[in-house]
Amino acid sequence: MTLVPPQLEHGDLIVRDGPFTVEERDAIPENGYRHELLDGVLLMTPTPRPRHQSVVGELLVRLKAAVPRELQVYVAPFDVRIGERTAIEPDVVVVRRSDVTSKGIVVAPLLAVEVHSPSTKAYDLGPKKELLAAAGCPSYWTIDPRQPELVVWTLRDGAYAETARVAAQESWTASEPFAVTITPVELLDL
Repeated sequence: MTLVPPQLEHGDLIVRDGPFTVEERDAIPENGYRHELLDGVLLMTPTPRPRHQSVVGELLVRLKAAVPRELQVYVAPFDVRIGERTAIEPDVVVVRRSDVTSKGIVVAPLLAVEVHSPSTKAYDLGPKKELLAAAGCPSYWTIDPRQPELVVWTLRDGAYAETARVAAQESWTASEPFAVTITPVELLDL
C-alpha cells in the first residue's frame, strides 16, 4: 500500500482511513511529513511554517523557564501513545518525567498544546481534542498564530470546557500544570 501519493504539494494534508496500528505507523519511512494516528486513521501533515514554529519555540522558552523539576516540556515530534491505534504528536506537551519512555509517553500528558495551521485546525479542535479528553489530559491549549489568540480548555466530567480565551495583548496566568504567564502576541518572535 502506498501511503504517500507521488505528486504532493507542500502544505497538503493527507488522511488515510485504516484502521492502522501504532506499530504500522512506526514502520512508515521518513518522508518529510509528521505521521499521527488518530484512532486508527493516519494523518500526515507537512513541516510547519515559520510563524507556527516561532509560536512553538517561544512557548517552549516560557514553559521551560517555569517548569518544576518533576515535570518536563517537549515539542513535536514527541509521541503521546494512547492505546494501539492512537499516537499523536501535539506541538508542545508537559509530562511527568517518570512517565517518559524511549518511545514517548503511554499515558495522557498533563498539558497538550496545538498551534493551529490552516490544514490542521479542524483536527486540533475535533478528533485530537476528543482523544486527549478521553485519555484524561487535564489541560489542552490551542493557539491561533494568525490572531494571535490562546484558548484554554480544562477537562471537566470527561470533556473539555473552554475556561479562558486570551486575546493577543492580554496576559493570562496558568495554575495547572504549573504557574506560567502567557501573552499571545509575545509568542510571535517578530
